[in-house]
Amino acid sequence: MLKDMMETMHNLSAPASSAPNAAPRITLGIDPGTAIVGYAVVAARGSELSMIACDVITTPAGMPLAQRLQHIYEGLTKIVSTYRPHEAAMEELFFAKNARTALTVGHGRGVAMLALANGGLPITEYTPRQVKQAVTGYGGANKEQVGEMVRILLHLTSIPRPDDAADAAAVAICHLHTALYARETSFLPG
Repeated sequence: MLKDMMETMHNLSAPASSAPNAAPRITLGIDPGTAIVGYAVVAARGSELSMIACDVITTPAGMPLAQRLQHIYEGLTKIVSTYRPHEAAMEELFFAKNARTALTVGHGRGVAMLALANGGLPITEYTPRQVKQAVTGYGGANKEQVGEMVRILLHLTSIPRPDDAADAAAVAICHLHTALYARETSFLPG
């Protein structure tokens, strides 16, 4: 009896998107930069996640900054038009000790945000700590731990490479887990 009540309550509180035949929720995760931009397109059907695409956009070291930014913009615009995600998630700028590096990464983030916004995507930002917490359960996890959890959660045979691609997948997972949790808890009395 209690089991039947719990199952009924779960079914009533489950979001419509968790239905087996519901269209998946597709999120584009971005790990911003100017030399390397990681991206991952992840689909969710309820709490079940799957990888659609995961890679990096790279720019040559000797290329002038304006052309690097243009290359990133064009690459992300193509990704948005190819995969048609419903939303995007991006890692917030981590203030490094090197101000020049932070400024350069900021340029890359701005161009990425412009490409996503021009693609009509709502963008949510997460701190590195929030991403690690959502993916591994520990906000101080190292890159290897995050990569391994990305592999497990997305049912992959290996960790996405390079690290920027795995980090982008972690950002997408963070967003999807956060959104799922928010939907589930909004049904709870309180």
